[in-house]
Amino acid sequence: MKQLIIIGNGMVSYKFCEALAEAGGLAQYAVTVIGEEQRPAYDRVHLSEYFQHFDAGQLAMAPREFYEQKGIRLLLGEMVNGLDRQQQRVTTSLGKSLHYDELVFATGSAAFVPPIPGTEHKGVFVYRTIEDLEQIYAYSKQCKTAAVIGGGLLGLEAAKAVLDMGLKAQVVEFAPRLMPRQLDEGASQMLQQQLEGLGVEIYLDKVTQKIAEKAGKVSAMEFKDGSALTTDMVIISAGIRPRDEVAKGAGIITAERGGIVVGDFMQTNDDRVYAIGECANYQGHVFGLVAPGYDMAKVLVAHLCGGEAKFNFPDMSTKLKLIGVEVASFGDPFVESPEAQPMVFSDPVKGIYQRLNLSPNGKKLLGGILVGDSAAYGMLLQTVQLGLKLPDDPRALLWAGSADDKGGMAIMDLPDEALICSCEAVSKGDICNSVKEGCTDLGELKSCTKAGTGCGGCMPQVKELFEGTLQEMGVEVKKHLCEHFEYSRQELLDLIKVKGIKSFRELIQEYGQGHGCEICKPAVGSMLASTWNDMILKENAPLQDTNDRFLANIQKGGSYSVVPRIPAGEITPERLIVIGEVAKKYNLYTKITGGQRIDLFGARMEDLPAIWEELIAAGFESGHAYAKALRTVKSCVGSTWCRFGVQDSVSMAIRVEERYKGLRAPHKIKSAVSGCIRECAEARSKDFGLIATEKGWNLYICGNGGANPAHAWLLAADIDDQTAIKYIDRFLMFYIRTADPLTRTSKWFAGLEGGEQYVKDVVINDALGLAEVLEHEMQQLVDTYQCEWKTVVENAELRSQFQPFVNSAETDPTMAFEEKRGQISPKAW
Repeated sequence: MKQLIIIGNGMVSYKFCEALAEAGGLAQYAVTVIGEEQRPAYDRVHLSEYFQHFDAGQLAMAPREFYEQKGIRLLLGEMVNGLDRQQQRVTTSLGKSLHYDELVFATGSAAFVPPIPGTEHKGVFVYRTIEDLEQIYAYSKQCKTAAVIGGGLLGLEAAKAVLDMGLKAQVVEFAPRLMPRQLDEGASQMLQQQLEGLGVEIYLDKVTQKIAEKAGKVSAMEFKDGSALTTDMVIISAGIRPRDEVAKGAGIITAERGGIVVGDFMQTNDDRVYAIGECANYQGHVFGLVAPGYDMAKVLVAHLCGGEAKFNFPDMSTKLKLIGVEVASFGDPFVESPEAQPMVFSDPVKGIYQRLNLSPNGKKLLGGILVGDSAAYGMLLQTVQLGLKLPDDPRALLWAGSADDKGGMAIMDLPDEALICSCEAVSKGDICNSVKEGCTDLGELKSCTKAGTGCGGCMPQVKELFEGTLQEMGVEVKKHLCEHFEYSRQELLDLIKVKGIKSFRELIQEYGQGHGCEICKPAVGSMLASTWNDMILKENAPLQDTNDRFLANIQKGGSYSVVPRIPAGEITPERLIVIGEVAKKYNLYTKITGGQRIDLFGARMEDLPAIWEELIAAGFESGHAYAKALRTVKSCVGSTWCRFGVQDSVSMAIRVEERYKGLRAPHKIKSAVSGCIRECAEARSKDFGLIATEKGWNLYICGNGGANPAHAWLLAADIDDQTAIKYIDRFLMFYIRTADPLTRTSKWFAGLEGGEQYVKDVVINDALGLAEVLEHEMQQLVDTYQCEWKTVVENAELRSQFQPFVNSAETDPTMAFEEKRGQISPKAW
């Protein structure tokens, strides 16, 4: 049996071993893997997620048992430091001398450290391995700020880690824009605007001349232009350098700028030596994405097992989420006229930038860039790769939704050869055929095809193909919440109620698997809140996003908003004065909202409890403007003041808002009450609304405004106050029970079989026999309501969570405001 040695135990090395085992290559080769790190291969693509759970095991790609079961010898914590090509032997740092018949370099890359004086100081780190992250986290406890050198993909990943540690993030980039290899000027500016709005400081066009120290620790960065940046820690994430030193020392040809030179079969200038992944240089390029490395591994496995596969220059299209901002580029993102016609759509208010590069005749899509909204990425990528015909209006390609929205082609209409998962080279045909052959579970499909197991960006398309294929087969589609729960949202909600489950930990231990994800955690958090009405900041706080964790909407510049509840917009002069005094005391920007409330902007995190303490003392409550809950019940002045009013809309709006305040739901809920058919409160553009008639109220449901407006429809006419409340109770609880996460009532209604008549049968005619149950569940929520902010200000432990630094009670000195129209505004605006 031939001896095969693999130097390196990263993602590509693991993928090579997996592919070799699947191809039957372990019958030909006795394999030894030598890795520098003490742990087996782990997922570097999601390295920043370590700061969310501090569990390296969650990043592991395979346990040691994988290698044992396959008969692969795994040597960890050992470095190859010598290669004798003539004797066909490698020597290791622990003194081993191993013979090989075939040798594979999968040594990956190391962090590039620029030749800057001061990188040896305490407090300077690179961002590459779990050990690096552990050291960074340990040092962060004595820091308030951290500067990241590098504004590319790796640098922004490091900046996210800085934010996750509770520190102020500063990004320093040599180039005049962020992500210069992936984004054009317009896209980069939009990304910068979005990141600055999240509190990230960005310094462009900066040449670092020196990292200064004070008392033996990092204190500042000094730039060539004479400026300086005060910081407590420096993280270098400015690029990579291929690990080719052992190969180069042994006479293997390497490229001038680094990387082991390889051919179409990953062979070097030595017929027995190969290279794959980030250490390899193919046609003058080193590829920093995982997908090309996986392709290299598969090509080499085919070559060693007698196949004819060859490596082709990879498509570098990619979809990312950087600090919460969606970014994608596909095809050729930079092609300009006369080779192309760039079409650019920019919406600074929503933070969206989209560029499509069309061929000169407008018939083909050549590439493009997406920032802020990458929902259309999958179809755009297929349009480029397959040369699909463009719709008459190419903008239709950007509209995610129905087949018509996507330019007339749904994902099920794509040809079988369409590449869905670029990381694992999985086509549409691979996915659909696997479903037809028996993969009727999404998790099983991922295991079978490996689709979605790389970066995960293709999962929306994989799920759509999975469900579409099952529907074509006539199989009922099980709408599992995610891969961690083999239950739909409705099934999980039933389990929570029946079993009395009060926490995510309890639910996933009993009915799920793994640790959860960004899909199931907030969804379960919403279900628990909708069921038990427990204080959101207690045991289930980790399930919430930033807004819910701090009971306020985070704003541009890193400040927060304060929105007290003002039912129906009715407020006494005394309370109005209190709001003005609080705004003046804490220097807050004030604005009347469209929902008849007063927004106070610019609050510092550490001031939130004190601000709310004063407002609560004056009788105000949380307005839940930060939550997926009832927001407002808008009202006209009704019969009290208006000569056209036929009912007291103000009193009814107050009654409705007082009843449903704090009600958590799959999405936000808005309501309105109009005192006559003139509809000044705009009740028919709300999730539920009442319009007065001479005989009582007309109840409208399932409307909403915003980006996708929908007109509400009439559920019941001429009903009295009590009947209106009864029907609203039933409707809202029916919606909460059955809607998918983040689904507004209008979209939920559009997906209900039976339409208007079905909803009427359930809500009015009690066709399901649930009316009494729905009313009882709503009454329980009403009876257990608590003002979240009142609970916080009366609880010292909860109050302590509202400070800008985990290790200091000091205020954030970096927040900056300027005056605009007589009030403060963040300088980022």
